[in-house]
Amino acid sequence: MTADMDTEDSSVSIIIKRRLTPLIQVEVEPVGRWFHVYEARRLRGHLISSAGESEEESEGEEGPEVEIEDDIQYLRSLDPADWKDQDHYAVLGLKKYRYKASDEDIKRAYRMMVLRHHPDKRRGAGEEIRDDDDYFTCITKAYEILGDQVKRRSYDSVDPEFDDDVPVISTFNKAHFFEVFTSVLERNARWSTRKHVPGLGKPDDPKQKVDRFYGFWYDFESWREFSYLDEEEKEKGQDREERRWIEKQNKVERARRRKDEMARLRRLVDNTYACDPRIAKFKEEEKERRLAQRKAKADAVRQKQEEEERVRREAEEAERKKREAEEAEIKAKQEVEKKEREALKKAFKKERKTLRTFCKDSNYYATGEDDRVQMMTDVELLCEALELNKIEELNKELSQAGKDQAKGRGVLMKGVSWLKFRVYRWDVVAEYINQHTSTSIIRHAKEVLNKAKELQHSDQHMREAANKNAYHSMEKSQGKQAISDATASQRFETPQEMLGMNTMAWGAEEQRLLEQALKTYPVSTPDRWDRIAECVPSRTKKDCMRRYKELVEMVKAKKAAQAAAAKK
Repeated sequence: MTADMDTEDSSVSIIIKRRLTPLIQVEVEPVGRWFHVYEARRLRGHLISSAGESEEESEGEEGPEVEIEDDIQYLRSLDPADWKDQDHYAVLGLKKYRYKASDEDIKRAYRMMVLRHHPDKRRGAGEEIRDDDDYFTCITKAYEILGDQVKRRSYDSVDPEFDDDVPVISTFNKAHFFEVFTSVLERNARWSTRKHVPGLGKPDDPKQKVDRFYGFWYDFESWREFSYLDEEEKEKGQDREERRWIEKQNKVERARRRKDEMARLRRLVDNTYACDPRIAKFKEEEKERRLAQRKAKADAVRQKQEEEERVRREAEEAERKKREAEEAEIKAKQEVEKKEREALKKAFKKERKTLRTFCKDSNYYATGEDDRVQMMTDVELLCEALELNKIEELNKELSQAGKDQAKGRGVLMKGVSWLKFRVYRWDVVAEYINQHTSTSIIRHAKEVLNKAKELQHSDQHMREAANKNAYHSMEKSQGKQAISDATASQRFETPQEMLGMNTMAWGAEEQRLLEQALKTYPVSTPDRWDRIAECVPSRTKKDCMRRYKELVEMVKAKKAAQAAAAKK
């Protein structure tokens, strides 16, 4: 039976050995209340118990006893009046523990100092005691400060033993980064209002962990405050106003110190970031990654450009051949045009010479000096301004006139009059418009000519569009007030009576004058349309009435369209 059992145990052992996997080493970190215990012991060097431990933990595990130092020489050197400048931890014998000391440590130290230095006990031992400035007052003051959580927090914020120095950015600090900055960050971590302050880490930490570390420190929330350094206690004020003034001055000074403290912490984090070799490594890796991306992108762009360049060259070659063919065609056409221009130039030159010769040979200039100069000027004007066919016709008529000076001069004067009418006609029209318009706008011959050409090519649809634009302008200026249907019932002339009216589109100025006249002379005004027509000089009474009827019809059409849209 024993042999069977040994055989069975060996088989089980073999199965277990086959099923076991290689051991995996993992990093375990304390969390929750165990983290507080771990962090307190790490900071205090396992010397004193943690103030953050629960009663259950304190009972189950006792920390090493605090060693209280009784420095009698320091105590005797104290002045009770200068209690604010004394080291309260040194007074209670906790100088080397300071903020790491627990509340129980402070109570124990205070009881021991009272037993040793109470004035009654020292007086009984034969020591001379001065009640007004005895150093025992400093002991009670130290316990008053450190025994109260709020006052102790205020004192710890300005602990004279705390090192506020910030490492500078230097080659040495970059080379010894972790040795220099680890202790500094751990020292400043005590001010954090949030628990679980991340440590500086290791050289091989991943980027995510480093980013979390700097994210915490750049958003660092400090509980450090500086009320302990208030210049005066507000309770010492003689009245309420003085106490308010003292409190206001203290608040201003606290805010200034708080601002300096936040600037110091920010400078610490900035210098840490600047000296961190991991950040430099991450930046270099990011730089290499971007360079690789840029290179790949540049290669893709280069290949695309090469392909585009090939296509462009082929297109340019085809375009060049096409352009050469077009240029050859244009050149041939230009040669023909050049020959035609030369022929035309020669014909002009010939006909002008013929005209001057006719006038000279026929002695058309043989009159008075002034007339001769004017005649020569008119002849030159005809030569320069007339077209070739007009000069040919003029020469033909002069040739038919022959030696008859009166007839020849009449032909010349007729040509000059026709030319001057053609040249100066629109100046006369523009001058007439400027004299008979009520606006201050000065029209020139070129504007009048262009407008006349525009009107020649306009049709009925364009005139209707112009009328609608003028109507919309009137509707906008009157605040979109609709014309009443009762007004539309007035009598207008029959279509036969409206024949011969001015059918040109109403201009903006004419529309404005009509609108103003309609407002000025209501329906009850005698001879209303005569008065309205007087306000629009360029339009007749019938024109104004017809325009008003068109506006009424447009209003009705608009209302009908709106009503139809509302039913839908």
